[in-house]
Amino acid sequence: MNARFGMKQKVVLGLTALIAIAAGTAPASALIGADLGSSHHWGVITRNTIGSPVAALRDGPYGSFGVTGTAARPPYGRGSLGIEVADRSTSLTPSSEKVSFGNEVDFYGRPILGTQGLNQVGFHVFQTGENISYGGPTNMPNITFEINPNLTATATTYSSMVWLPPASPVTNAWSGYLDATTTGTWFLTGSAGTATGCNQATPCPFPQLKTALDDGGAQPTIHTAAVGKGRDNMWIGAVDGLRINRTTYDFEATGVKTRRAG
Repeated sequence: MNARFGMKQKVVLGLTALIAIAAGTAPASALIGADLGSSHHWGVITRNTIGSPVAALRDGPYGSFGVTGTAARPPYGRGSLGIEVADRSTSLTPSSEKVSFGNEVDFYGRPILGTQGLNQVGFHVFQTGENISYGGPTNMPNITFEINPNLTATATTYSSMVWLPPASPVTNAWSGYLDATTTGTWFLTGSAGTATGCNQATPCPFPQLKTALDDGGAQPTIHTAAVGKGRDNMWIGAVDGLRINRTTYDFEATGVKTRRAG
């Protein structure tokens, strides 16, 4: 009786999904990645935030007007992480804002190198033409890992490992997945950047960065993971579907959901 009911339930759910797909209304979350539950350790990292920027879980954005299909809605569920930073709004030098929305708990101590290390990273972005006018095509949010670089050439136990994405392939719409391991460049802050040559002036592709961190000493480890923006140009947009290895973080107005990455 239970087995038969379970089979009927699966059939009904499958038909419902097919009807929704045919109608063009099914969210991408219905199609990609099993729901693994919620992650409760995400929020604004206050010590890494400057000024009065916005990093808020929200519904949408949908559009822009005239945009249809999958590019017109968040790639997972119905929400995203909305980000707003200003370029001239503080009394500091530079005067621009900075925001960091991340997780200071779940990634602590994880390795960066090796098969169990950081091997898949990226996100989807809602970029606008206005943002390009503020700072050019690569005026984009970033992914930042605070790490212990554990380099033999320097005694520092702290550096930020930052991904600078390439230009979004679309504007005023949701992009496809931007893979941080194969596109854009990375840099390390502080003495770790100087020691590896992967600094903000000369950022490196991801494989080169990992090679530079693998110097034969103690292995580098992660402190935190975050999506952020600043301190440079004004930017108003959204991010969704942050992938870190086999988990995709689905930003929803009700919280951050975890999904198994495809």
